[in-house]
Amino acid sequence: MAASRTIFIAGAGIGGLTAALALATKGFRVVMLEKAERLEEVGAGLQLSPNASRVLIDLGLKPRLAARAVVPEAVSIMSARAGGEIARLPLGEAATQRAGAPYWVIHRADLQAGLLAEVKAHPDIELRLGCQFEEATAHAKGLTVVQRSGNHRRQDVAVALIGADGVWSTVRHQLFPHAGAQFSGLIAWRGTLEARQLPRELASARVQLWMGPDAHLVAYPISGGRQINVVAVVPGTWNRPGWSTEGSAAELKNAFASPHWPGAARMLLNAVDGWRKWALFGVPDSGAWVNGAIALLGDSAHAMLPFAAQGAGMAIEDAAVLAKTLSESRLDGAAGVAAALKAYAALRRPRVGKVQRAARSQGRIYHLAGPMALARDLTIQALGPQRLLARQSWIYDWRL
Repeated sequence: MAASRTIFIAGAGIGGLTAALALATKGFRVVMLEKAERLEEVGAGLQLSPNASRVLIDLGLKPRLAARAVVPEAVSIMSARAGGEIARLPLGEAATQRAGAPYWVIHRADLQAGLLAEVKAHPDIELRLGCQFEEATAHAKGLTVVQRSGNHRRQDVAVALIGADGVWSTVRHQLFPHAGAQFSGLIAWRGTLEARQLPRELASARVQLWMGPDAHLVAYPISGGRQINVVAVVPGTWNRPGWSTEGSAAELKNAFASPHWPGAARMLLNAVDGWRKWALFGVPDSGAWVNGAIALLGDSAHAMLPFAAQGAGMAIEDAAVLAKTLSESRLDGAAGVAAALKAYAALRRPRVGKVQRAARSQGRIYHLAGPMALARDLTIQALGPQRLLARQSWIYDWRL
């Protein structure tokens, strides 16, 4: 296929893989550059609300994902102050029918494996593992994309480059060297456990959100319900390279000690054998996404706090909008490509910014203490499940 239909993507995470499939479906040839020698997803679970699962289903991924994903029956909002559940938002099959797509909770590795299998099966996608993006230079024919595999340096011509290489994006650093990721002051502890280790109520097919003083806890089933994914978010400091390391269970247990946290929450934490902690970094929502024929996508453009459970969802939405915008634009030279990428950013920035702000706001609400926590709990109970769920409709009901 001609270089005028070739798009390079730096990064083969969830956003990059989804973008490759979306672009190939629209008739583009895609070359993916991934610096890792093999794709091994670290982390644990993630939540895919209908706005994200709808995109994946439209790309043909339902057969690969549905067997591994779990459709939770509800989201249980739990208060450490109250000692248990204060509201239960109904999900399940009824919510799937209303939204036209499921609410999935899934292991990150299962999602990545499904995306990767589809990518490898597509004749118009080439995945280059162990291949590091270095730089891109604009010229009359488009872009020259320079990449390196070991000691071998290669150059290719493409119509556009998409930086989907995460919060530490090399592409973003080349375009906007002063737009670095910023540490939020929060640490996410992640672990999994076998569902059979817990009482039935704690292992049921629901998302549990525990809110407490200066911390919160989320738990939900993954891997077809065989495992429970647990994430605890607490304040912390970070003064080491990278953003992930092994964590000490004793350190985490101190943050969730009695009397502020009830026994059910501590039981979840105590059942996890091994923890890994992740520093939560974000990318300012005022930063630029596009420069000529180069654009950012997912965490490289807008890494956000996890309190709205939309980090992966926004990357998946980005991929769908990018592919649609490019396919519907006249890519007649560099100006046409640049205009299409500007249109993509203009379509996405308002929504993503709103989600980023909602996530920050929800994080503050989750971590309230004292009288403010009591007021929060009473407000949630007064609103009731249906009105609380309706407040999420602007996120969940999004369609391309």
